[in-house]
Amino acid sequence: MHLEERDIYHRFSKRIDGHPVPAPGYLTREEWQWAAGTGLAGLSVSQTYGGGGHGFAATAQAAEAFGRHHPDMGLVFAVLAHLFACAMPIAEHGDPALRERVLPRLCSGEWIGANAITEEGAGSDATALATRAVRDGDEYVLTGAKSFVSNGPIADVFVVYASTRPEFGHLGVSAFVIERGTPGLTVGEPFGKAGLVRCPAGELRLDGCRVPVGARLGADGQGAAIFQSAMRWERTCLFAAYLGQSERLLDRCVEHARERRQFGRPLAANQAVSHRIGRMRVRLDAARLLLERACARLDQGERAVLDVAMAKLAVSENAVATTLDAQHIFGGAGVREDAGIAKDVRDALPCTTFSGTSEMQLEQIAEEMGL
Repeated sequence: MHLEERDIYHRFSKRIDGHPVPAPGYLTREEWQWAAGTGLAGLSVSQTYGGGGHGFAATAQAAEAFGRHHPDMGLVFAVLAHLFACAMPIAEHGDPALRERVLPRLCSGEWIGANAITEEGAGSDATALATRAVRDGDEYVLTGAKSFVSNGPIADVFVVYASTRPEFGHLGVSAFVIERGTPGLTVGEPFGKAGLVRCPAGELRLDGCRVPVGARLGADGQGAAIFQSAMRWERTCLFAAYLGQSERLLDRCVEHARERRQFGRPLAANQAVSHRIGRMRVRLDAARLLLERACARLDQGERAVLDVAMAKLAVSENAVATTLDAQHIFGGAGVREDAGIAKDVRDALPCTTFSGTSEMQLEQIAEEMGL
């Protein structure tokens, strides 16, 4: 880790540490404004538009600090999904007028962003979209439904993926920026989830929704490439927050093992406990090194497809394993809501699914190895 990146981690740790434990329920605008005020909502967006202008490695350090020092992964996920799946596609592929209109609002926290690609019949196969966008002069007309839009119920702007040339498969997908309140756009109420509860998610319906050509990101048919570009950010920098969560839990386990006494001696005196914690440390550091390598190669302009897939796989599976280990070490207290560990388990479980399942990462790894 370079000195600049280490400094970013410490700077954001100071900004985040001590933030009040959030109240039950969905995140609030006040919390969102707080997160934006620390710089988290625009970390990797150009400074021209009010962002931090950071690359992959530095952004990952700030995200790790967010996950380490904030007690709620629901808010952490919501802010980082807003940044990587909405703001960054606009920053990297929007035309100048669109960037100037939208990005300052996303970076400042005035607006909340969401990504709308998943459909009932298009989850892992994200390019098998039923949503259609038909060119009509200087506009596109979008019709369809999105089934799982994180931040959707509270979002002000959406990056929506639709098929413009279905016969071309993934080469016929395009991406559009649609603001809340656009005629034909209906935003659904939040639905219940097992984890990341404070980040509301819901459905999005498009019924003859008209948007100007200028709202399209990139060229017609570049949607799949734009989505994959966003996934490079998400699979590295968003998952860095789960490194922070794992370190937070590891520290708690070490403290608990030292202080908790059973059968007249500390838990740490039992090899079953100390060895489990040792494996947690090894697994965490291995995942962190993979992620740091992926970020470094992306910052050097490399494709880093293999590195990103390995990092996402390692970090997400470590997150799940670490939360389950922590629950085991804390015993009965680990399943009590007031201990917070059960919530961490629920918040970690989805991370082997979103941004590409573990199986998809393994397929990518095998392909990059020539298998």
